[in-house]
Amino acid sequence: MSDNSRLFTAEDFQARTNVSRETLDHLRRYGALLEKWQKAINLVGKSTLPDLWRRHMLDSWQLLSCVSMPKGTWLDLGSGAGFPALVVAIGTEFEVHAVESDQRKCLFMQNVSRETLAGLTVHRARIEALPPFPVDVISARALAPLEKLLEYAAPFVHSKTEFLFLKGQDVDEELTNASKCWNMQVEKHRSLTSDDGCIVKLTEVSRHS
Repeated sequence: MSDNSRLFTAEDFQARTNVSRETLDHLRRYGALLEKWQKAINLVGKSTLPDLWRRHMLDSWQLLSCVSMPKGTWLDLGSGAGFPALVVAIGTEFEVHAVESDQRKCLFMQNVSRETLAGLTVHRARIEALPPFPVDVISARALAPLEKLLEYAAPFVHSKTEFLFLKGQDVDEELTNASKCWNMQVEKHRSLTSDDGCIVKLTEVSRHS
């Protein structure tokens, strides 16, 4: 059960995740840039900004506890303000690619990547227009139902690709619908940031023959 009775701070985030001081400093810079840019463009829900370190930073970081590899190629679909793409790029050795069609959000992610030395590759494109390349991890947060996410992801998948999707209370219905067209191994991990949320990890994903 997440404790929502008080503000979750950067220090709380570090205590929960044990990130290095350097990583925390870069994430603080990310947060400062987000607050600055948010005044001009809507990057995240306004009501979530005071709880940035729980609702966005920790929500993104928790995906890493579900990944079986320490590095590789990571593709984040519909990255928006960079969650989880920038958090993963700042804090790990993954080669992270973010796909986002909104030009202003792409410019924001590129700016953060430069200022935090994250090395994030930003693709300004619709997902279905991105040229395929093999990817080890595919993530998405509040983008589309599972069935649609798997369609988006299909061109980038190889036999060992892991899928990590942050989902809410409709997850079982989405899994049922997706299983009509897709074979997959499913793990559900309880969210650290939402009482009715979970991380869905899919492996061995293939379309029904």
